Amino acid sequence: MSDLSELYQEVILDHNKRPRNFRVLDAAAHRAVGHNPLCGDQITVFVQLDGDVIRDVSFQGAGCAISKASASMMTDAVKGKTVAEVQDLFHQFHAMVTSTPDALPDVDRVGKLAAFAGVCEFPARVKCASLAWHTLQAALHQVPDPVTTE
Repeated sequence: MSDLSELYQEVILDHNKRPRNFRVLDAAAHRAVGHNPLCGDQITVFVQLDGDVIRDVSFQGAGCAISKASASMMTDAVKGKTVAEVQDLFHQFHAMVTSTPDALPDVDRVGKLAAFAGVCEFPARVKCASLAWHTLQAALHQVPDPVTTE
């Protein structure tokens, strides 16, 4: 295993064990619920906007290490960004986790989220990694129905 792969594994494990922004955000005007029936991941994403800027974001729920780490890292990555910037980051992340294993992520655009680049080698885990992102999209667009990966 390369040093970079080991580092990425450590980052994911750290965010799973000590998730950032893992709390209910009472001031959130936007929220959505997501569920991955394949492995049982469940998440609620809370978003507080100031105009079109994400002032605060958090999540609650339970799931596998990939799902929880992805939600944790997502909340860190989108805080302070505009909705348009978040849309771009969502598309970059989704393309990265669904690409071919030999495609390198654009680290300048995805930053620490590059830790999930290896997920594309495990198609069943793509839904785990992207659940929080799809749930964030639903929260931003105020979709009332729960998000499901099926």
